[in-house]
Amino acid sequence: MRIAIISDVHANLEALEVVLADIRQRECEQIVCLGDFVGYGPDPNACVDRLAPLVDGRRVAGNHDRAAVGKLDITFFNPFAQAAIRWTQRTLHATVQQYLRDLPAEWSQDGPLPFLAVHASPRDPIEEYVLDAATAAASFRHRAFAVCFHGHTHIPALFLASGGDVAGQPFLPDEEVRLDPQLRYLINVGSVGQPRDGDPRAAYAVLDEEAATVRLFRLAYPLERTQEKMHREGLPAVLAERLSVGR
Repeated sequence: MRIAIISDVHANLEALEVVLADIRQRECEQIVCLGDFVGYGPDPNACVDRLAPLVDGRRVAGNHDRAAVGKLDITFFNPFAQAAIRWTQRTLHATVQQYLRDLPAEWSQDGPLPFLAVHASPRDPIEEYVLDAATAAASFRHRAFAVCFHGHTHIPALFLASGGDVAGQPFLPDEEVRLDPQLRYLINVGSVGQPRDGDPRAAYAVLDEEAATVRLFRLAYPLERTQEKMHREGLPAVLAERLSVGR
């Protein structure tokens, strides 16, 4: 079975539609969403409505999802993110609010290649940023998992554990990563709607359970349309501008 793993859509409908079209072309049987359906972008309701039936329960909460429904203190967000959260809170439909409230902190998949799905990290599923091997090692020590997919940093990355040793490396586009059963993996699939690795293209990954491989894909999308919507809705200009540079 081929499973598409997406994260950090951030209410960017243009990026989401391009990714979903690519997922269909690659004939993935399932989609898993690692949270942050909303936040920053101009189409929170449309993105949740589009994704909810496709993920069919295979989804988790992100920090922006929880902030948008009052389940997370927004004073810890930067001022631009706070402004976008407040706009999102005013904009969400009641059914979308309920969907976000009901999102679990984690989800797991059984089958030929079991894996854990969280937004941030296995140790702190909602808020921890895994940006280095030391932080990754803490998650490997915290709980037993062979493979965990996560997002939150918006930067694709691979962390591999062998015994007590943990190493990190970039997760590069179109590079097939074969999952060694002797290793443990923490895999960041990047961001659909808000990449921050210097590449403005949308990111997502495909897991092939039978082949035990995972591959990252990057896709250009009409980001100018998203930027126009953000300006029209009065969202902070810096959040629109950063889309052009993937920061």
